Amino acid sequence: MRFIDFHVHINRPEHWTPIVHEFVKRLNEKMYDLSQQIMEPQLLAHYLSEQGVEAAVLLAQVTPAVGLHVPNDYVAEFCRGHENLIPFASVNPNVASDPVRELERAVKDLGCRGLKLYPPYEYYYPNDPLVYPLYAKAQELRIPVMIHTGSSVFPGSRLKYGDPIFLDDVAVDFPDLDLLIVHGGRGFWYDRAFFLAQIHSRVYLEISGLPPQRLLQYFPNLERIAHKVIFGSDWPSAQGGGIRANAEAVAALPLKSETIEGILYHNARRLLFDRP
Repeated sequence: MRFIDFHVHINRPEHWTPIVHEFVKRLNEKMYDLSQQIMEPQLLAHYLSEQGVEAAVLLAQVTPAVGLHVPNDYVAEFCRGHENLIPFASVNPNVASDPVRELERAVKDLGCRGLKLYPPYEYYYPNDPLVYPLYAKAQELRIPVMIHTGSSVFPGSRLKYGDPIFLDDVAVDFPDLDLLIVHGGRGFWYDRAFFLAQIHSRVYLEISGLPPQRLLQYFPNLERIAHKVIFGSDWPSAQGGGIRANAEAVAALPLKSETIEGILYHNARRLLFDRP
C-alpha cells in the first residue's frame, strides 16, 4: 500500500513554547517522544519510509499568538535534498510586514510548494480582505492553499475563525485556486466542509486529525467526492497508533478500492506532482 501524507509537522525545540510541547505530548505521548528523537531530515525521511509514506508535506507554522513559530526557511532547508519531503510555507498576514512578498520568496527562492493558513491561530476569517492578496498570489503561482478549519482545543485558538463556510467566498472569488479544507471542518462543521468540496471544483476535503475509522460517520456520502478527499496524519499529533495505522484504517473502510487509492495517494499526487 502506497500513500502520501499531506500533513506533517516538524520543529526544533525552540520553535514551540513549553506550553505547546506539553500540550502535544498529552495528545499522543508516544508520537511526541518519537518525534523529538528523529527530528532530523535523514531520520524523519527514514521513519516515513518505514511507515510506508511515499511523500509527505512538511508544514511551516508562523502562529506566535499560540506559541508556535516554525519558519519557512527552516522547513525548506529541512526538506532540501529529499525529493519526497515537500515544504509548505506559512505566511501570517497579521505578522508578516509584506505577506505577498514573503509568499513569493518562500515559493521562488526557498522551493515551497504550497501555503498553509491557520485562521483560528492567526485570528482572522478566511474571507477577510486581509488575506485576499495571498490568495491572489497563490493562484498566480499555481500552488495549493491549505486552510485549518474546525474545532481546536489548542491553547489560545479562537474557534469562530474555523468555520469553513467562509471558504465559499474564496472559492468563488478565486476559481483557479486549489483549496484544501484541513481537518474537514472537524467537530462542528463536517456537513459544511463536505458540501463546499462537493459544489466547488477546486475545493478538497483534507481529513487529518480525524479518527479514520469514523470517516463514514462524519461523511456518509464520502464516495460522491472520492476524487476530492486527501489523507493526512497531523503527525506527531496523529490519531491512534501512527501514520501507517491511520492509512490502514482508511484502507479498511467499506469503500471502493479506487476511492481508497484516491484518498491515500492519487488525489494528493495530482496536487503535488501532476500539476500542469
